[in-house]
Amino acid sequence: MSMNKTIKTRPKHLALHKIKLPVSGYVSVLHRISGVILFLALPLLLLLLDQSLRSIETYTNLTEYLTHPILKLILLGMLWAFLHHFCAGLRYLAIDLHLLPNLTAARAASMWVLVVSLIMTAVLGVKLW
Repeated sequence: MSMNKTIKTRPKHLALHKIKLPVSGYVSVLHRISGVILFLALPLLLLLLDQSLRSIETYTNLTEYLTHPILKLILLGMLWAFLHHFCAGLRYLAIDLHLLPNLTAARAASMWVLVVSLIMTAVLGVKLW
């Protein structure tokens, strides 16, 4: 009897760019990214709220600063992060409550998360711009 064993060699480095994720995988990754963006933006958003409520002068200065296109794009990105995180959170809640009975429904819901969050971002972005 031979004692030769076949040993499988595992890759030393995982090539993440070669992995094909389903749509739900991208929604999951974007959910995490949007959560980090919201967490890191929280001090800035609280500062903006503070400045808007402090006095009429600080509010006027804030509105002048927020007319800059770069700041508008940053706020639009934070709006997308909030809307995507919210929609994906509702999807995960529906999965946890067994409202999405199978994998097909869960994958369709992940596509809806992407579409609805982008549409809501576009509508609110145009309205706020």
